[in-house]
Amino acid sequence: MGIEKILLPVLAGTILGVAGLSARADLVTNHDLPMALAMEAAAEAVATCEKTNYRVTVTVLDRAGQTRVILKGDKATPHTLDSSRGKAYTVVTLGPILKMDSSGEIATRIRENPAAAGLSAIPGLVFLTGGVAIKSGDEIIAAIGVGGAPGGNLDEICAKAGLEKIKDRIK
Repeated sequence: MGIEKILLPVLAGTILGVAGLSARADLVTNHDLPMALAMEAAAEAVATCEKTNYRVTVTVLDRAGQTRVILKGDKATPHTLDSSRGKAYTVVTLGPILKMDSSGEIATRIRENPAAAGLSAIPGLVFLTGGVAIKSGDEIIAAIGVGGAPGGNLDEICAKAGLEKIKDRIK
C-alpha cells in the first residue's frame, strides 16, 4: 500500500471536515460607531474641557484601535495627541478582556496586579485616567480618549461629556 493511498483519504476527510465546519458557522456581526457620532462626541469633549480652560486633544478609535477622529483643541500641547490616543487604545484593547469601561479602571487593576506589569511594554497602551468606552449594549464598539487637562480625572469628565452627547443614539 503506497503512501498516497493512505494520505489521500485522510486529506480528503480533513478538507471535507473543515468545509463542513465553516458552512455551519454563523456570521459575526459587529456594530460600528458612525463617523458623524464620533465627530460629535469628540467636539463635545473638547468644548467641555475648553469651558474650564483645559487645552486638550480628543481621539476616538474604533473597535480595532483605528483612528476615527482626532480633534486638537486650541493651544493643546503636542503630547496630548499621544496621551488621548493611548487612553482610548487601552480601553478598546483591554476593556473587553477585563470587562472595564475606562482607562482609569484598567490602570488601577494593572497597578494592583504585579503579574500584569509586563503589559506596560506593549506599544500604545497608556495606563492613565481619561479614556472611556463607547458601547452598544454590552459591546465596546469604540473609545474616546482625552489628554491635556491637569489631571486624568478631569480628562475623563470631558470624555464622559462626549459620550453623554451621543449615547442615546447608539444602538
